Amino acid sequence: MVKGGVGCHVFMYLEVRHGIPKSSFLVRFPGVSLSMPDHEAPRARKPSMAILIALSAIGPLALNIFIPSMPGLQATFNVPYATAQLTLTLYLIGTAVCQLFYGPLSDRFGRRPVVIVGQGIFVIASLAAALAPTIEVLILARAAQAVGGAAGITISRAIVRDLYGREKSASVLGYLTMAWVLAPMLGPTLGGYLDGLGGWQVSFFFLSGLGALVWLGTLALLHETHHERQETPILSGLLTGFRHLLGKPKFVAYTLTLAFSSGVFFSFLAGAPYITVVVLGLTPLDYGLWFILVSFGYMAGNGISGRFSEALGVDRMLGFGTFLAFSGSAISLIAVSLGLLSPFSLFLPMILVAFGNGLSLPNGIAGAMSINPALAGTAAGLAGFMQMGLGALMSQSVGLVQAATPWAALYVMVASGALAILMYRWVLACPVENPAETPVTEKEPTP
Repeated sequence: MVKGGVGCHVFMYLEVRHGIPKSSFLVRFPGVSLSMPDHEAPRARKPSMAILIALSAIGPLALNIFIPSMPGLQATFNVPYATAQLTLTLYLIGTAVCQLFYGPLSDRFGRRPVVIVGQGIFVIASLAAALAPTIEVLILARAAQAVGGAAGITISRAIVRDLYGREKSASVLGYLTMAWVLAPMLGPTLGGYLDGLGGWQVSFFFLSGLGALVWLGTLALLHETHHERQETPILSGLLTGFRHLLGKPKFVAYTLTLAFSSGVFFSFLAGAPYITVVVLGLTPLDYGLWFILVSFGYMAGNGISGRFSEALGVDRMLGFGTFLAFSGSAISLIAVSLGLLSPFSLFLPMILVAFGNGLSLPNGIAGAMSINPALAGTAAGLAGFMQMGLGALMSQSVGLVQAATPWAALYVMVASGALAILMYRWVLACPVENPAETPVTEKEPTP
């Protein structure tokens, strides 16, 4: 093996600073391998936590900031509410599906270039939405906005796993989530204020400007963190990564645990407005004010994850979270069954659920990505897709039976919480994975 001195350092600089893999510059000769020795591999530079928070928060902010403008949108284009609802539904679907692809693409090409492209799409789509002349154009722009916003959600998680070990990554994800949860919590309030200034278009102009600032910050502050890339064709690498992870029972167990645990929360979101406004006779503003307490519960749970996950371990924190999510939903159902329906019996137990989700989600994601750190991006994307897909299924289940019983959300919440506990038991029963013993692709032999 020829071990170049200055040449290796040049390759190291290009890979660390600009995200260009050294294999791009490698010339092969028969019997000679020009490669960097292992001890000279570049170390990933840690990006600013502020840019990771911004990247992961802008997608959820775009989802929530638009909700207060839905009635005005319906009036502007003179369309049925179901048509206006597509601007929200397709955003959720786009976010879920795109997470499947962003993870593997970032494993193949690096985190930095993929997130830069995704953030650029978000900016252009936001501007297109603000200038949309018809509802059809707006719906398409919202779908494109979801495509761009999903990049930051998925890749920020993978970046954390690139930089930290299994337990530490859960801790960092907890702090990261605690910070960006402020975006969806304050999004409806900010959206209502902007809508009052000049209509629904103002929110999209705001998102376009904010997205441009995040894009510029990404260019300046986000360094490449993934250097052990899978040198395989994109499609075959995508399918190979999915097949590899889905063939690992512990990955599936982690993913289903966090999916069913968050399914409790999605079920609440689907049914709580109906119970609050129709059954209890309160106003939408009352619902929003009570929901702030739930958001603080979620923030507190993520704060505890950040503080204690590294010391207590991923699996133990995941267990605490799933138990609290089930307990909160069960308390609410029991209270309603005893005739104690009130905002207190609905929202106070939900604080416990949200706190439990704050414990289980960052630890479940960290556990799933630890199955094979070389596929952290693929794991983050696949886990995010399964989480949001199952959450959407739980939400739709509430809608299907809402007409038969106003307590549909509570029944689905308890069922989802119970399934989360069963999946957690599966996590504990699965043997510990050793990523070093389960390579995804065979290394090319040295000539």
